[in-house]
Amino acid sequence: MFWASPTPHVLNNAMVWRSVIVSKPAKLKREHFALVVEQEQSARVPFEDIAVIVLNHREITLTHPVLSACAEYGIGMYSTGDNHQPNGVFLPFLPHSRATRMQRLQLSIDKPTAKRAWATIVQSKIDNQARCMQLLAITGADRLASYARRVRSGDTGNMEAQASAYYFPQLFGRSFHRNQEGWVNAALDYGYAIMRGACARALVAHGLLPSVGLFHSSEQNAFNLADDLIEPYRAIVDLHVAQTCPAETDGELRPTDKVALVGLLNVDVVMPRGQMSVLSSIEQAAESLARLLDGGGEQVLELPRLMGLDQHRFEM
Repeated sequence: MFWASPTPHVLNNAMVWRSVIVSKPAKLKREHFALVVEQEQSARVPFEDIAVIVLNHREITLTHPVLSACAEYGIGMYSTGDNHQPNGVFLPFLPHSRATRMQRLQLSIDKPTAKRAWATIVQSKIDNQARCMQLLAITGADRLASYARRVRSGDTGNMEAQASAYYFPQLFGRSFHRNQEGWVNAALDYGYAIMRGACARALVAHGLLPSVGLFHSSEQNAFNLADDLIEPYRAIVDLHVAQTCPAETDGELRPTDKVALVGLLNVDVVMPRGQMSVLSSIEQAAESLARLLDGGGEQVLELPRLMGLDQHRFEM
């Protein structure tokens, strides 16, 4: 199975418009400026059109020129494990022209600025959770809105955790918890992993170290900053999973489920500069984070507002 999304967006003045998913045995190779996927029928996609590639089968092989092209064109390539969940992402190596300067700024950020920025991110996350409940016609969104208003610098009141403890049972039932097995958590984990990789890709493109976070700081986590940036985007995955949850939730994710979850990168969100795809939004959010590190206050952060799950339409 080979799938490539048809929806374009703009990244760094270049048109990047496809998420490529390979779910059957295949060989991936480079021919000039295009990715060639050899299966029963071969497919060809220009590298400049690709945003992400997901490898979802154990019998996929690829050549070194493909990896080199992914780095050259800023493509995020995801691998999946035996459970078919994303377990790794290949990212370009420090393509930003002033990467060293950005990393020094990142490492020297003062704690008050980092705490205020984290509070802004948490507020955005909880606001989107409330919006998710509204779109699902679930009562109680006003309680989440109250949590968002009570977030203070560094989220010292732990509003994020309180909001999540209330939110998930409203979406998926009172007995639901995030460590239980089943379709819902598998879908959430898959969608979050795709969003996380997209955040890491955007951060690297702006010269930032994904491992050095504002709030997340685990020494064993190479994506602390991506785990900060992803927070307002989680509700997009939550909304999709709640809307598409099957009656029987004990089953595994189907290939069509995974395609739909990757496709969330192309749904529209509202940003301060207007309506755009999630991928473009993540790019702008990462850019605004770089401006924060370069002396701006938390008010420079540009974060998404959930508006539904409409696919982005690009006028050619």
